[in-house]
Amino acid sequence: MAKIHELASVLADQIAAGEVVERPASVVKELVENAIDAHSTQIDITVEEAGLKRISVVDDGDGIADDDTEMAFKRHATSKITDRRDLFKVQSLGFRGEALPSIASVADVTLTTSTGGVGTLIHNVGGHIVAHEPAAARKGTDITVTDLFGNVPARLKYLKSPTTELSKITDIVNRIALSYPDIAFSLVHNGRELTRTSGRGDLQQVIAGIYGVQSARKMVAIAGENSDFKVTGYVSLPELTRASRQYISILLNGRYIYNYQLSKALVAGYGSKLMVGRYPLAVLAITMDPLLVDVNVHPTKQEVRISQEPELTQLIQKTVFDRLAQENLIPDVFNELPQTKSHERASDQLTMALNDASQKYTPTTGPTLTHREPAPLPTATPTSQSAPATAQPTPSVPTAAGPAPLSTPATSPVEPVMVQKEAELNLPLVQQFDAKYQHEGKVWALGAPAPESAAPAKTAATSLPTTPRFPQLRYLGQVHGTYLLAEADDGLYLIDQHAAQERVNYEFYRQAIGEVSDDEQKLLVPIVLDYPTTDVLALNDHLDTLASVGLNLESFGPNSFIVHEHPTWFKAGQETDTIKEMIDWVLRDGKLTVAAFREKTAIMMSCKRAIKANHHLDDQQARALLVKLATAENPFNCPHGRPVLVHLTDQDLERLFKRIQDPHHSGDDWGE
Repeated sequence: MAKIHELASVLADQIAAGEVVERPASVVKELVENAIDAHSTQIDITVEEAGLKRISVVDDGDGIADDDTEMAFKRHATSKITDRRDLFKVQSLGFRGEALPSIASVADVTLTTSTGGVGTLIHNVGGHIVAHEPAAARKGTDITVTDLFGNVPARLKYLKSPTTELSKITDIVNRIALSYPDIAFSLVHNGRELTRTSGRGDLQQVIAGIYGVQSARKMVAIAGENSDFKVTGYVSLPELTRASRQYISILLNGRYIYNYQLSKALVAGYGSKLMVGRYPLAVLAITMDPLLVDVNVHPTKQEVRISQEPELTQLIQKTVFDRLAQENLIPDVFNELPQTKSHERASDQLTMALNDASQKYTPTTGPTLTHREPAPLPTATPTSQSAPATAQPTPSVPTAAGPAPLSTPATSPVEPVMVQKEAELNLPLVQQFDAKYQHEGKVWALGAPAPESAAPAKTAATSLPTTPRFPQLRYLGQVHGTYLLAEADDGLYLIDQHAAQERVNYEFYRQAIGEVSDDEQKLLVPIVLDYPTTDVLALNDHLDTLASVGLNLESFGPNSFIVHEHPTWFKAGQETDTIKEMIDWVLRDGKLTVAAFREKTAIMMSCKRAIKANHHLDDQQARALLVKLATAENPFNCPHGRPVLVHLTDQDLERLFKRIQDPHHSGDDWGE
């Protein structure tokens, strides 16, 4: 008995469906592409329960003649190609004749079509035609798919959540709508309209309908061509970016495709105008001879093989670069200024930048140090007015509300005590002076606790924590507005001022974000955020995650959210950017946990509010930063893992200056 046999047609169709029909979005894609190939000008898509219950695609195209309706459900039956030469110059979206029989093999399909006369109804269940009869129908085709994967339930367990599946459908429809702005599309889910385009042929209008009017206004048209390719479309200005490449749509001869090299060329056209990790919004339409592209290399035809691809990437890069070079990329100051004014709060952490630290030292509260002076030698003449003039301000303790600025007790100039000999230290006058002022106005070593006798009334809640791991630093100066120099008993230390304040801020925000409260800043003018439907669907599943850090989004129209208040720890003037960045995390990392989300938020806020390189600090600011760093739980690394400070021991310095050498040899060792 022969072991090799031909598979039944229904089984073969189900195997093919595994490649073509992966999820409900695949069904929508294949049916909509067939409608486009039928020269439709309006295509209406209706889905229920993310496409698992029902998918309906209605078009006003050419329709199918009655004699061809049953043939349309046979495998490899197509009207697009006739011989192998046509395979290398395909201009239609479909050509294999696999979509309709593959869909029918795993679902219940009803097709109603007409070419302008009497219509035809075909009912196909699981690959078997159960009804074929005349029907009243307008010109065009109406295909309804129900009970998807009903006869292959094992496929259902590989599907994602209904929201994810609906997001896939919406994304497919949006990409096709961008490919064909002259066709009117509509997408309705459970009675709610998700997408609608006018079909007027205006690509920018379609972009506005999908990504929002504000985004469309920040996109510019591009156009370029050479002997083989023509590139048109819209790209966003560098000020409008997203956190992933998924907002880049590449359309090749009207077909949406995935191509990393072309996306990379588009991004390269921006040069250094984009921030690291940010990507533009772009719709790139490429027109080329069908002979130069092979679309028959992927089951869903979303990956293609392009001849002369290096020349195409160069054209894309040059076109984008030349177009952006014509733009004034300096943001409009009036557009960039915050449009909202929040209620002011009393927290120094929220209102005071690091530069304000030195402003706390006014002539009425104490001296403002602008440089470090060596301590003068004491004199033999004591005074009885105040602490020594060289005493530095005692740093105030960071509280739960955030790192607090330094405060300085009021002092008046005094004449120091001069001691010229060691024996004079035992004089009654010197001992009396030392006993009277040994605690008042004294600066304790950074990071070390003050003696109990110095502050008998101090409670445990306000005492500085003991950090024996951290060196007792004495500030020396600043290098190039970027690094702080400090000394300790064991050598010299270089501190990265940005990393240091980033660590201090991170530990504050990690606690503040974890303690979600009702303490919110109300906005006089709410912030309105526009997103495409696919992002809106994804965000609806993560509203609780955003609310866990005090960010509450309210629905404001079909594709918009409104924010009436925000957490008090948002940096003033950066509220909108901060909210958008947090939303980008949720969209990029769909499975982001609340704990991970809070961690990322704390890192972001600590970086945003940290001083940058080439920012010159005065002595009070630098000392205040070192005091705060000494109290940090982990003062050695910034939240990104970079070191905060490096250490040069005394031996390292001596080795650098050749002070550690081999002992000199006598002349006898040289044979003299």
